[in-house]
Amino acid sequence: MTMLDSSTTTAGRREHRVPPAAAGAAWHTAAAEELAASGRWEQAYQHLRTAVRILNGQSGVDELDRLRREHAEAREQSRRDSLTATYNRRYLDERLGALVGDVGAAGIAVALLDVDHFKQINDTYGHPFGDRVLQRLVAVVDASLPDGAFCARYGGEEFAIVLPGHDRHEAVQVGETTRERVDAHPWSELAPGLRVTVSIGVAHGFGPVTGPDGLVAGADRLLYAAKHSGRNAVAFHDAHTGHVRLAGPASGRRSIPQPPVVAPHCGQPPTSP
Repeated sequence: MTMLDSSTTTAGRREHRVPPAAAGAAWHTAAAEELAASGRWEQAYQHLRTAVRILNGQSGVDELDRLRREHAEAREQSRRDSLTATYNRRYLDERLGALVGDVGAAGIAVALLDVDHFKQINDTYGHPFGDRVLQRLVAVVDASLPDGAFCARYGGEEFAIVLPGHDRHEAVQVGETTRERVDAHPWSELAPGLRVTVSIGVAHGFGPVTGPDGLVAGADRLLYAAKHSGRNAVAFHDAHTGHVRLAGPASGRRSIPQPPVVAPHCGQPPTSP
């Protein structure tokens, strides 16, 4: 007679034999524990669901579903910034880290956006008003983003826009469209005479991107260049010369800081704007 491994026969009996009705709940609970221990979560959940149905009827199943929904909602809330409801730094780090591991031919871009003279807004109108400006800003930025892109609050009045699958030219165009929409927005609806502008640095990576830190650091250096060239501008590196350039109407400005280039990629650059 052939001896079978007890760890496989126990699970096999629990998955394929129909248990007596009186012991059904206990049987399904034990099966769920065993399956969960081996990482088979979906099957474990189905057994647990059946056990709850046996013990409590359909109302118990509804309660289990409610708890599952609440868990999913709590997880989503943990990814959101409490003030603006956009994604937070935690989600940015996790998602960007995953994205750079699978960069397509077009590459991936990170744009860092900072509100110009935001301290003056807070000093003039108060911090609660400044919070309203940030909330309105996120709505304007989100309306500018293409499919697949997302915005996250990086810290304070600074936000990160992640653009997977976008080449350098496309990413700069998204940044310039965002800048234009913020500049043209009727901010006077919040307070007479109020004007809000943003400065943006766009860093692009392609090929074997080594990690998200290089992209974010590159975008931060370009943001610095945009702010110190007169603000209300989008700065990016020219793919051929490596020089910092400004997009749109700001391109004619003469004084543009040239921070060092630290490329977050390897290989030959695609066509630049």
